[in-house]
Amino acid sequence: MTHPFTLSACAEMLWRDKPIEWRCACLKEMGFHVGLWNWSDHDLVALKRSGATFSIMNGYVTGRLADDEGAGELLRSARETAQIGKMLGVARLNLHGTGLGPGGLPARPSEIVTGRMWLKARDTLCRIADMAEEEGVVFTLENLNLPVDHPGVPFARAMDTLALVSAIDHPRLRLNLDLYHVQIGEGNLIETCRTCLPWIGEIQVADVPGRCEPGTGEINYPAIARALHDMGYRGPVGLEAFAKDDAEKALEAFRAVFTL
Repeated sequence: MTHPFTLSACAEMLWRDKPIEWRCACLKEMGFHVGLWNWSDHDLVALKRSGATFSIMNGYVTGRLADDEGAGELLRSARETAQIGKMLGVARLNLHGTGLGPGGLPARPSEIVTGRMWLKARDTLCRIADMAEEEGVVFTLENLNLPVDHPGVPFARAMDTLALVSAIDHPRLRLNLDLYHVQIGEGNLIETCRTCLPWIGEIQVADVPGRCEPGTGEINYPAIARALHDMGYRGPVGLEAFAKDDAEKALEAFRAVFTL
């Protein structure tokens, strides 16, 4: 048996009745890196004290990609977040097509994404990449799904995020390819991974329906794990999922699927 991938899990979605420091420390003890959402929701001293290795967290608190006011705020917020990320040792700082509000809904929904918005988003991400180079950090752009969780988010499809990241083609800007979202919005998971492979910074997983651990839904994650290995992927895989029943069992099921 081999362990070709670095495995992490989102602390926000597991043991939700426990303090965040406890969750991070527990994941560390079980051998997982830790994913977070908004750093501003937490006690940074407690996060640091947990001793966890942080794989990814949101790389901004406010801002948007595709309009002048939002882009300026995104750059400001992302630079502030880069300082927090360096203090915590976070490997990747995650972005979305627009800021997300309560329930994952877009702060500014866009039913139609215009050519002008595409050009502005590309310009904003170029500026993010330049800033990341200055700060010595890595940002990722995450795909989301429109039908279930994030209606109205611009640039949500995996092929949208790929188009932007590959056009910029900067080592400090990568894809956070979330296969839960791909399955709901687009499908064709293995070929999507293969197409995106040169630009992937992290892969995130959860099963469909339910957004729980692998093995609880319709996705054949053992086949995906083998395919990722065969195509040469050796990067991080993060469980961004709720536990269907028990968090420890969910984590072990995730580990088992991505152990070859």
